Amino acid sequence: MRLNRTLTTLAVSALLAACATGPLNPPAPAVLPTALPPAPPPVPELRPGVPAGYLGRSLPDSLALLPPYPAKGSPGFARDQAVSRASQKLKNTPRYALASRDADLSFPQVAGTFSCALGVPVSAQDTPRLYLLLQRSMVDAGLATYAAKDHYQRTRPFVFYKEKTCAPADEEALRKDGSYPSGHTAIGWAWALLLSELSPAQADAVLARGRAFGENRLICNAHWQSDVLQGRAVGAGAVAVLHANPQFNADMAAARAEINALRGNGVEPQDCTAEAAALKVKIPGVE
Repeated sequence: MRLNRTLTTLAVSALLAACATGPLNPPAPAVLPTALPPAPPPVPELRPGVPAGYLGRSLPDSLALLPPYPAKGSPGFARDQAVSRASQKLKNTPRYALASRDADLSFPQVAGTFSCALGVPVSAQDTPRLYLLLQRSMVDAGLATYAAKDHYQRTRPFVFYKEKTCAPADEEALRKDGSYPSGHTAIGWAWALLLSELSPAQADAVLARGRAFGENRLICNAHWQSDVLQGRAVGAGAVAVLHANPQFNADMAAARAEINALRGNGVEPQDCTAEAAALKVKIPGVE
């Protein structure tokens, strides 16, 4: 993967900027476990305020990992089109509102994506090591999609159909950023896999939320279904490689201690009613 070249793209610049609003060495959590793991070493930065991922250049090669996307006129593209058109019927529903929120990868907002599924609040204050883990793994999972994205430069559905997305401010950058595979999906699925490992009792809810996070890109008109399906493959590949990284494994252990401490003290996320209602709205032909 040509990481230096990739870091110059608009989409990755936006991805890295999303990390910049969160602290690199967050404050201590409000509820502490009995014995805290040692503090992490200083986190390297890709640029001031932006934490580097764990993997550097050792990313999975999405171009080698994935098949080509479905060509126009193929049965696969016909399925992509059918799902795209069905997903656009969900505008003005609670699921569309959730999809619009999920489109925003900026911290601290995105850190709480899995709070309801996990059953504990996730923030720089409550879970600082988990917060940093999410920041750094987002960079790895997101950048891992770019070997294929840059090669294929697939047209996104909102461009293909001359329509809008759920995030108009992002559209100019998205027009220049390949659709295949979905970076949002790779990130969301990587997070779902990591969090289900950290909290196995909540795995079903966490994985379902990770699936919805990626499929919300269909509702946003930003990706085709094949982009989303292969985004999961890249996210899983990134997680597999991450498990060979010692600092990642140390941060996983620290994050697990934070989650257990909050749960042991009965700390729960804020009202999850709206999210639960949104997730009950299904995409026709997908769920």
